[in-house]
Amino acid sequence: MNRAILLLSVVCLVVSSQPIADSQRLFSIAVSRVQHLHLLAQRLFSDFESSLQTEEQRQLNKIFLQDFCNSDYIISPIDKHETQRSSVLKLLSISYGLVESWEFPSRFLSGGSAPRTQISPKLSELKTGILLLIRANQDPAEIFSDPSGPQVPSYGNYYQSLGADESLRRTYELLACFKKDMHKVETYLTVAKCRLSPEANCTL
Repeated sequence: MNRAILLLSVVCLVVSSQPIADSQRLFSIAVSRVQHLHLLAQRLFSDFESSLQTEEQRQLNKIFLQDFCNSDYIISPIDKHETQRSSVLKLLSISYGLVESWEFPSRFLSGGSAPRTQISPKLSELKTGILLLIRANQDPAEIFSDPSGPQVPSYGNYYQSLGADESLRRTYELLACFKKDMHKVETYLTVAKCRLSPEANCTL
């Protein structure tokens, strides 16, 4: 009898741990993909900056510091402390919205030799992975809720014909915002993944 109870306990432990193992695997894939996208974003921005004159860089950086990204409409943690206090589901939902907001604009990214054609498909793959993680962490009653939140406004008239100076500013803005948002998603997914390991230190 004792052996039967022990065997049943082991079977229950294996079954109950399977969803956790699956989530850890999905998180590992998602984190790896967003890290790659963040590196591509950094490379695009660096390539574009290196093509500018020093004065152009200074002026564009000054303008951007006074501006904001369209994705700032997505409510997200204001600092690392709030990020650490946020639930896994909240971090996943914010990440989903940020990734989704770049699916169309990413087609217009430019910045030198970085492989731009890789970005849109990788964003779509990452969005699908995050959606699977959201569903795995949702209550059954919420399983069909829309994780993307409010609609993020498009990048104004970026896609229209612009003058040389305005086009330069818009390209800088687009690349800087893409880099900023991929860094956010990488941070949020890394913290959310860490939450699956109670013994881990998830401080930023």
